[in-house]
Amino acid sequence: MATAPAASSSPFEVRFASLFNEGRGLVFPCDEGGHVQIDALSDRGRSNYFFARAMLGREYAAPRVVRHVEVARLH
Repeated sequence: MATAPAASSSPFEVRFASLFNEGRGLVFPCDEGGHVQIDALSDRGRSNYFFARAMLGREYAAPRVVRHVEVARLH
């Protein structure tokens, strides 16, 4: 899934999964209720967020709010 740059250190993220291409979804930082701070996103992130919302049911599945899990780097 494509990831928007983290605008905050929120422990939650909202995920828009692609209906047609697995791994081509969009992810945005949000609060526990799924609310995204639009003003904290980059211009591109904001554009992608509005696109994902506009394309619900056409290109993207209904969004899911999940707890953000950081992947530990192996050295």
